[in-house]
Amino acid sequence: MKKAVALLIIPTLLIGFSGLTGCKNKSEKKEQKKVELEQVGTIEEKIEENVYPLPTSAEVIKMLTELEVGYQFGISNSVENVTKYISSSSRAINMGVFGADLSYCTIYNINQEVINYLNAIRTLANELNMSKIYDETLYEKIKANFDNKDELVKVLTDAFNQTYNYLAENEQQNLALLVVGGAWVEGMYLTCNVSEAAYQVAGISKNLLEQKKSFELYLELTKPYETDPNVAEFVKKLDPVKKVYEGLGTSLTMNNIMDITKAINEVRTQIVQ
Repeated sequence: MKKAVALLIIPTLLIGFSGLTGCKNKSEKKEQKKVELEQVGTIEEKIEENVYPLPTSAEVIKMLTELEVGYQFGISNSVENVTKYISSSSRAINMGVFGADLSYCTIYNINQEVINYLNAIRTLANELNMSKIYDETLYEKIKANFDNKDELVKVLTDAFNQTYNYLAENEQQNLALLVVGGAWVEGMYLTCNVSEAAYQVAGISKNLLEQKKSFELYLELTKPYETDPNVAEFVKKLDPVKKVYEGLGTSLTMNNIMDITKAINEVRTQIVQ
């Protein structure tokens, strides 16, 4: 996803830079070209910094509908919990959690739950100065595309991108990473718990194994912020998942899935309480 954005923008930047070098001699052109490439590299890094770094919960949850797994009421984080989150870090984490829950009810076309979770997210977004992202326009876009799951994923992904981008651009990369982490945990929680016997649903084990890569990438992304107490505390809470994933092979057994589910449930309980 990040590369796609960069690939669209970088060629345009190169064309713009090339117009500046037409009247220079070879030596000057060579030096100018070096500077241009360094500038483009810096811009590309900046672009990638501000784009949601993992598959969004909407993309993950769409898989559940494709596996024909039914919607379960009461499995998501209760919207009544929104008043519990008073620190910026807990608001960011649970904004991610509610974002995954929003994806869940949206992609399954549970209209009242969509309204409830949008309101919960809007409450947290107001506290983090992001109310414009989750205004009535977003609900109208969702409502207009209830019968088009691919478009719903796009609408939700755009909202998550805007959230991440806003925080990253406003020097709150630590909070941006907490939003992503909260969404990842809740997406995994929903995947593990949508069925009383998730290990019997063909395709879920494949998805859980694929999420190992996302998890490892997430840990890499948090390393530059390991001195931030909120990020460090959140990453520490992920230890049960880390231990399980470290012991996995190239396929999952029933016991592996049960271990992942237990670890995710443990982490999730800590972040939504």
